[in-house]
This record gives sequence, structure tokens and C-alpha cells, in this order.
Amino acid sequence: MRVIGATATRAACMAVALLFAGTPASAEDEWLTSSSLIEPEGQTGDFERYDYVNPDAPKGGTLNSVALGTFDSFNPFIVRGTQAAGLNYFGGLLWDTLMQQSLTEPSTSYPLIAEAFKHPEDNSSATYRIDPRARWHDGKPITAEDVVWTLNMLKKHSPQHTRYFSSVVEAVALSEREVEFRFDQKGNKELPHIMGDLPVLPKHWWEGTDADGKKRNFTQPTLEKPLGSGPYQIESFKPGSEVVWKRVEDYWAADLPVNVGRYNMDRRRYTYIQDENAAWLAFTKGGLQDIRIENRSRRWATEYNFPAFKDGDVIKREFPTGGAEPMQGFVLNTRRPKFQDRRIREALTLAFNFEDMNRTLFFDSYTRTDSYFEGSELAATGLPEGRELEILEEFKDKLPAELFTEEFRLPVYDNPQAERTYLREAIKLFSEAGWSIKGGKMTNNGTGQQFTIEFLGNSPTDEITTGPYMAALRKIGIDVSLRIIDPSQYVNRIRNFDFDAVASIFVNSLSPGNEQREYWGAKAADIPGSRNLAGVKDPTVDALVEKIIYAQDREELVAASRALDRVLLWNYYWVPQWHAPYIRIAYWNKFGIPEKQPEYTGVDLESWWIDPKLEQALAAKYRSQN
Repeated sequence: MRVIGATATRAACMAVALLFAGTPASAEDEWLTSSSLIEPEGQTGDFERYDYVNPDAPKGGTLNSVALGTFDSFNPFIVRGTQAAGLNYFGGLLWDTLMQQSLTEPSTSYPLIAEAFKHPEDNSSATYRIDPRARWHDGKPITAEDVVWTLNMLKKHSPQHTRYFSSVVEAVALSEREVEFRFDQKGNKELPHIMGDLPVLPKHWWEGTDADGKKRNFTQPTLEKPLGSGPYQIESFKPGSEVVWKRVEDYWAADLPVNVGRYNMDRRRYTYIQDENAAWLAFTKGGLQDIRIENRSRRWATEYNFPAFKDGDVIKREFPTGGAEPMQGFVLNTRRPKFQDRRIREALTLAFNFEDMNRTLFFDSYTRTDSYFEGSELAATGLPEGRELEILEEFKDKLPAELFTEEFRLPVYDNPQAERTYLREAIKLFSEAGWSIKGGKMTNNGTGQQFTIEFLGNSPTDEITTGPYMAALRKIGIDVSLRIIDPSQYVNRIRNFDFDAVASIFVNSLSPGNEQREYWGAKAADIPGSRNLAGVKDPTVDALVEKIIYAQDREELVAASRALDRVLLWNYYWVPQWHAPYIRIAYWNKFGIPEKQPEYTGVDLESWWIDPKLEQALAAKYRSQN
């Protein structure tokens, strides 16, 4: 999978790659100036810029944003510390990657640090050639040695990159501008392409000394401003409370096709606020947050009635998305013995009443999610057939029998009797698993202990979405609670899998590949910080993931993905929630916005610019009111 590190919330998740078409690999001596897992290599056509951007967008102004919690590090690549806003493990605003994933074409990347790449027919390696113009902010050239050093350090110290690039045996600098990545396998079509996602770090800076003469340590958090190569650099900060980024005026890649008309704000100020409700109030008053991606349907429908909105100074828009829909749900942590019985997980799924929540809380704005590949041809539907059925029959004795005879369906609460029906079925499943209701409590027949679930949250608004579900679970005797903790504690507990159940969200790739090992692989289940939140350890799942990774054509990939989807659904690792086919954004009326936005990702906030007249008018108006 290829994930774009874009804006917060769903827009960040939506930029994922589609399916490779099984086209011929490049010749070993053929340099490619674009990377695609869909179009035949070398035939993606000329790329001058994204067609939706304004190439003449003015530069200037300040984008104000709110970040929740706090921060204590400018090193986003290690487990220790909480990274500052503007950074992520693909580089963020500070570090460029070898190539940039397209915002308009799934599974396509265009040159950034690397101007071209090539790989042999068996996909056993990949060679990237660095653009001779590529520079660090101190003016020194980006070299192949930087790339080699980066990969070695990230694989050693960054859990995310250790898994993402796990098949890379070594990186070798062939010359100052060429680096070869050698893989531990052949036939994996995705490997040569995902190397373009590697952020490149300056070896000379990290191996140097700070202002006090101390040698820098990549393994530790730092609040020293790091040297970068990207469109912004850190201008100033207040530890834990504010970070200000400044646009690099002589940014070496400003005129590359992927950057034309983008990164238009001179400054980006992130102000830290402790909780989401306070962030909402800050947005309504102006000055701290200019753009808000709204994920609360009730708020979207009922709370945009504050003075600035009524005056037209704040605008609401919905941006349709064209990619896969996210999987959002309650993750059941199967590392806990109480969740290891599939019947228990199915019972908990039956108790979730989406229809009432959608009607009473969400103004019927959502659709139920019933696939890990929602909205794509990779989603399992009906009964298994054809090649998917052949794959599943290889594991028939290890799969639920009903997987082959029944279409997977989530409960539908469409009449007043539905709750009684589904809760009765849930109690029956608990009974089959060795539990029974005694004195109104769901009790283990062996130990006499009551079944308990603690949901973990990081915002008071979690009570709204979790409350109805907890009420239903209490009706069948489960002792349920919701623990709200601060964002930093929340991140650490999730990283260490210290929870019973937690709401989570991700977009599965339309071109699934190596990342599936991290989502569902048994090895990832015990690695802190991995995305296998449910703790899945199933040899069948592992085998299906490998079939996806080594699929040789589209038909095989689709069949294997559907098989994996079906197995995950029938094992009830997540209690699926809901999705909407658009991104809701509210913003203060200070921006110029291209007439259209990328259909694939829905929105590209980097293509917006600040209109000086609008910004000045807002500043004058609200300065006079305060």
C-alpha cells in the first residue's frame, strides 16, 4: 500500500494506491520518470502539474491551526517522545521523500528527490537516481549516502519503517547520485515502487554536533530544530504549546510538477489546546484555527450557528471523495483472553445498533461500513465463488463453516423488535462460550467473574458515540465503562496495546500489499506501535496476506483481497461503524481555492492560498469587536 501523508483526518487516510495491472516490468537499464502500479511502466504520460491547482497562486499569509495535547520532540521517527505538529514518519513539512504520491492518480508517484528509478524484471532490487538540484536547507546536496544512512537508521530505530521496508536487505550507494535497494525476495511488484516513499534525512546534520557541542543522537527526542529539505522549516516554537513553520523561499523543489501551485502560505502556526471542545470554541472565535475538518455530524448539522458563521465569515463545504471508504469501528483487543473466542466477538457485534445511532445522533448522514475494502471491488460480497472460493477452500478446515454457505451480514435494527432479537442471539453466543446471566450480570461459568469492557477515548465527545453501544451491552449484563484520558496518554496506551476496546479508523489500500502484514500479521501483533491493533494471530490470515503480496495479476489480487476481507469479517475483530463519501470542511473566509479539488483524495489544502484582502478584512472586523 502507498499512503499519502496529507491533511488530518479522513483526507490523510484517503490517499492510498489502487491496483497494479500486471503489466510488464521495466528493462533493467530503463530509467522511469514516474512510478505506477496501474499504467504500464513508462507510459503514464507527461506530468507538468496537477490539473486542479492554480499555478499562479500567490504566496503569503499565515495559516492558523490547532493541535491537540502537547509535544516534546522534533524527531517523529522513534517511539520515544510526542512529535510536533507538521511532522510525520513520512517527513511531513520538513523532509522530502524520494518521490511524491499523486493526489489525483491512485498508485502513481512522481519525482521529488529522485528524478528517476529502475528495476530488473524479477523485482529483486530497485535503483533510484537523485535529482542533481536536490538540496538541504543549508545548501548542501542530497546524496546517495544520505539515502543509505536514512534507510539504515529508520530500519533500526523506527517501528513503522522497520515493517514498511522489512524486505529491504540493504541499500548501496552506487555513486553520489544513485542508490540501489536490494530485496530479500523476487516477484513482489510493489517493492520497487514503495521505496519512493522513503523520507530522506541529512546524514551530516545528524552525525554532527549541536550548538553546545554535543553529538546529536537520532535515538532520542529532540527540540533542536532539525535540518530539512522540504517546503517549510521550523521558525520558532514554545515547548508543548506552539510551533511556527516558515516557508522556505529558495526551496529547491518549488518548481517541480508536484509542487506547482502548492505550499502557498508563508507561515503555518500550530497552537496546542488540551481538548477537542476547547478547540471547537477556539475555531468559532477565530484567530487560532482557520480550517476545521469536521468529523461530528451533529455539530455539522446543529452547531454552526455562531456569529461568524451567520455573518458569512465562516463557510461550510462538503468535498466528495472518489477513493476507497475508511474502515471505522471498535477494535476488540484479542490479546485479552476474554476477546479470544470468536463467538464473544460476534455477540458484541450483534449488540451494536447503527440504525438508531444514525437516526438520533447523526441525522442519517452515514452509511454502515461492512467491509475492510469498503467501496471497492476488493470487498467481499455475496457467497465466495470463482478464484476467491478456490483460495478459501485451501483453508476450509480452519474457517467458520458458515463463511462458505452464508453471506456476511451485519445486524440491521430496522424495527422495534430488532434489539430484543439481536440481544437474545448475543446472549446465546455468550452461553455457548461459557457465560451466563446471573443476577443481571454476564458471568463466567468457571470463574464467576462478570464480563467487563473498558472503552478507551481521548475526548469527551467519545461519550456520544460510545454511550448508546455501552447501554446496549449493559442490557445483557456486561460491566461497561469509558475511560477518557489526555491525548499523550492515549497515544502511549494505543502504542502499547493497553486497552480492551478502542475506536479506530484506517483506509485499506486499493492496491493492498506489504502493509497488510502490519495490519493483520502475527509478527506485528506483538510489536509496540504496529497497526495490528486487534492483535490478530491467525496462520490463515498470514497466508492470505502473502497471497496478496505475491499476486501476479489483477484477477489474483482481487480474489485474494476478497478472501482476506471475508475471513476478517467472519472473525469479528472489529465492530464496524460508519462512513460518509465526503469530507466536511469549515473555514474562515480568507482563502483562495481552486475551482475544483482532486476527486481521488477529495481535497488538497496545500493548493489553497490566502487572499490578502479577505485576510485583512477579517482581521480588521474581529480586532474591532474584541
